[in-house]
Amino acid sequence: MSMANKDQEEMWNGPGGKAWVRAQTLLDTAFQPFADILVKAVTAAGATSVLDIGCGTGATTLGMAEALGPDADCLGLDISETMITHARKRAAETGSTAEFIVADAQTHPFKAGSFDMITSRFGVMFFEDPVAAFRNLNRAAQPGTTLTMFSWRGPEENPFMTAAETAARPLLPGLPAREPDARGQFGFADAARVERILSEAGWSDVASEKIDVPCRFPLSTLDVYVSLMGPVGYAMAQGVDEETRDKVTEAVRGALMDFVEGDEIVFTAACWKTTAQS
Repeated sequence: MSMANKDQEEMWNGPGGKAWVRAQTLLDTAFQPFADILVKAVTAAGATSVLDIGCGTGATTLGMAEALGPDADCLGLDISETMITHARKRAAETGSTAEFIVADAQTHPFKAGSFDMITSRFGVMFFEDPVAAFRNLNRAAQPGTTLTMFSWRGPEENPFMTAAETAARPLLPGLPAREPDARGQFGFADAARVERILSEAGWSDVASEKIDVPCRFPLSTLDVYVSLMGPVGYAMAQGVDEETRDKVTEAVRGALMDFVEGDEIVFTAACWKTTAQS
């Protein structure tokens, strides 16, 4: 199994992947609107062979497989064996026809012309060489295949996604700074750059649409979110003393109170919906 993105493999098979498995229900709830959009897109296209990139614990792949029925092939791919193991368990428990593989989309030797639709929900911003990755995906696509993917716009447009690290930084001074165009959550914030990457990789008719999607999850699960997700959760997974952990949790919980509506956390995901043709 060829992996070009060794650092990502280590992260997503370590604390990152374990966190997403533990927070699976919370994250599926929060990002359900994106799964709904992808399910609608593959259904409208009459897709028969779908590749879902960076599928994580499998929610989008499972949703598409259910909507398209047993005659369609839906394959979820992720670099994290931790998350793919969980996705396979979910498929087995629900009798889903979705299949899952542990692989690096940048280097995996797909059979040429295998897919008539390629999708991703926040799984494409982590490639060491994005042009090489999307060129590899283009080879895997049939002529006329549609690529539909979501990525985050900038941190300044996503205050919920940066509130935790802003609040925690005085207590966790080692938190990494957000760097424009760096691999990670906001790596595809520049739509013009993404369009250049896709065009150079052989995709045509590239278009990016701004979408603002209301997302929500139960307030009762906020501490799970604080302790596991994002740079703060990752930093705490590396080991901090109990006093610091308590202070960080209190500070972040206070910062996120601005997003409380009733018994829910509600935030807007400011994203790009990017489409292209093979």
